[in-house]
Amino acid sequence: MRQLLADKVSGNLVGLWLLIPEHLRLGTWDLLCGWTAQDGARVEPRLALQLVHEAALCTSRLRHRRTLSQKGFELTNGLPFVASDPAVHQLLGEHTVADAQRLQVALGQIRRASGHYQAKLLAIDPHRMRSYSKRQMCRHRDNDHDRPTKVAQTFFALDADTHQPVCFLISTSARSVSQATPELLELAARILNPKNADTLVLADAEHFSVKLLDQVHTRTGFELLVPMPNHRSLQKQLRAIAPEQFTPRWAGYATTQQPYDLNHSETGPFYQFIQRQGERAQEWAFNAFLSTTRGDEVEALTCDYPKRWHVEEFFNTHQALGWKRAGTMNLNIRYGHMTMALIAQAAIGQLRQRLGEPVSGWDAAHLASSFLQGLDGDIRVTGDTIIVTYYNAPNVELLREHYEHLPAKLREENIDPHIPWLYNLKLDFRFR
Repeated sequence: MRQLLADKVSGNLVGLWLLIPEHLRLGTWDLLCGWTAQDGARVEPRLALQLVHEAALCTSRLRHRRTLSQKGFELTNGLPFVASDPAVHQLLGEHTVADAQRLQVALGQIRRASGHYQAKLLAIDPHRMRSYSKRQMCRHRDNDHDRPTKVAQTFFALDADTHQPVCFLISTSARSVSQATPELLELAARILNPKNADTLVLADAEHFSVKLLDQVHTRTGFELLVPMPNHRSLQKQLRAIAPEQFTPRWAGYATTQQPYDLNHSETGPFYQFIQRQGERAQEWAFNAFLSTTRGDEVEALTCDYPKRWHVEEFFNTHQALGWKRAGTMNLNIRYGHMTMALIAQAAIGQLRQRLGEPVSGWDAAHLASSFLQGLDGDIRVTGDTIIVTYYNAPNVELLREHYEHLPAKLREENIDPHIPWLYNLKLDFRFR
């Protein structure tokens, strides 16, 4: 590898080197050493770093069919080669679901300390990926018109204000939302510590269950806002509410709230937030939400709850990192692989803040193909510093401002500029 660094390397994957400063800021190397339980002299953390960078490039084919070598990709990981499928499979298979969850918590706590989360609104949503496994498993369908299919289930928690993922769970298709959500929120609580801040969880009607509401009350420290299923019995109850109990907010919109007794619940109290739409009585349409806390229903229903849809935007933008297709159903391997994608998303999120428009707004697949894999350049060593030169970078002046003279800039942020997986060399960039 020292010889590869001594020789000038040319290729179109040098855009990936812009993630290295973000890894130093994020503490990625320490996270990977902790996950592998190996020191930096071993190969295992470097194999894990390869998985992070593969996720950033949105690669999905078998490794032996990829053309990642001889372009600087392997050097980015501190390796003289691209690791094979069996080596990566063995690495992931040696670590448990609990290991991956501890890594998520450590990453999330770093991101919380770095200001990536406001921790006021948390959106939760299941993300089901079609599986082509031959195993027998429960099948799901999105609506009554589609055929049920095998799926691999993930459950995500997203900070609804910053649009950044907090954590996720993976389960078999047999696990229900009400079974998985308490564990997801307990994992999020280890990151966000909701006892020190009033964090409201925004869910959809799929999460409405007595068991789930009771567990959120007693086990997590979060508050929950969830729409009530729009059954005929609920509509009859809402239409029976006296019109004078509603407070008009603006033309065609009125709200009210009232205490609510949830059948078979062992906790409480609960509050029903009701919105009425329509100006005339014959046009009225009602919707109801159940909340575990009393509050301003107008702010909750018109300002807070619409932010839940950011979780769908997150899937559309970032799922190509590793949350789009389901491979093996071995949960140890899937947890490890998808947690590496979570680290990649965190590093890319920091990179986006320095790229400028329109690049910063591209989805993950577009950013990978047109930026991380789309910049021509070369890599060489001068003294104790790796110099990466770009020839066709967009927003050159902005990139110069953030990345030229990088060691000095990192020292100003109280970050050690030496790269542990690259012989403690430093890194700098040039733009031509």
